[in-house]
Amino acid sequence: MSESHTPAGGSARLNTGVAHNARVWNYWIGGKDNYEVDQRVGEHVATMFPLIRDIARADRDFLGRAVRFLAEGRGVRQFLDIGTGLPTADNTHEIAQRVAPDARIVYVDNDPIVLVHARTLLTGSHDGVTDYIDADVHDPQAILERAARTLDFTRPVAVMMLGILNFVLDTEKALDIVRGIMTAVPSGSFLVLTHPTFEADLGGEGQIPAMEFWNENATPPITARSRADIAAFFDGLELLEPGLVSCAQWRAEPDSPAPVPQFGAVAVKP
Repeated sequence: MSESHTPAGGSARLNTGVAHNARVWNYWIGGKDNYEVDQRVGEHVATMFPLIRDIARADRDFLGRAVRFLAEGRGVRQFLDIGTGLPTADNTHEIAQRVAPDARIVYVDNDPIVLVHARTLLTGSHDGVTDYIDADVHDPQAILERAARTLDFTRPVAVMMLGILNFVLDTEKALDIVRGIMTAVPSGSFLVLTHPTFEADLGGEGQIPAMEFWNENATPPITARSRADIAAFFDGLELLEPGLVSCAQWRAEPDSPAPVPQFGAVAVKP
C-alpha cells in the first residue's frame, strides 16, 4: 500500500540550472536521475575530494545494515526517514518490508525531483504502508504532524536522519530539531544518523575546501562538524555498539571498506 501527502505544485520549485544535493548524490552513487549541472559540480567536488564517492557508497551501505538490524534484531516496524533523497535500489521500505511485510515507512523530503520519483517508485508491500510527505527538516513539527497520519507514535519508531543535519548550518538549531523529534517518539525508539566530519583521523580535512566550493556553486549549503558536535545529537539516548564510528565501519564485515569521514551511529531512547 502506498500513500502520498504532498502538494500538487511541488514541481514548481524544480530548478535544473543549479546543482542540487539530491541529484549530485545520485550521480556519485551511479544513478541516472541527474542533470549536466549536477554531473559537472559533482565531478569538480570529486576532483577536489576523491573520497566523496566512497562516502556516498558507505552512507548507502550503512542505511542497509542499520535498517536490517533494527527490523530483524530489534523488531522495529515503523521508520521515519527524513531527507530520503532520490530513490535507488534497496530503499528503507524495501529492506524493512523484506523482513516485516507489515512495516510502515514514511519518507520526508522537500526536493521536487525527489517528490516526482517518490510518487512512482516508493511503493510498499501489500501488508505494509509506504508514505511520502513533502516537508523540510527545519520544520520538525510539520513532519511529526503529517507523519502521525501513517505512524503510531505510541509505538517505537526508527528516526532515520542520514546526511541531512549537515544542511542545518546552525548547530543549536540542528540539536533542537533532533531533540524535538526524539521527544515526540516513545521509549524504545531509535535515532539512526550519519553526518560528515572534518576530523583528520578519518581523512576529513579535504571536506572543508570541497564544501566551500559546493556552497558557492550548488544548493543547499552544507557544513561538516566535529566528532563532539555530532555526538551531541545523541545526548539522552543510549548508543548501540560500536558507538559513533565511521559509517563504513558500523557493524560492517571484517573485510569492509576503509573508514570514511562520515560518522554513523544508532541509539535507542531509554
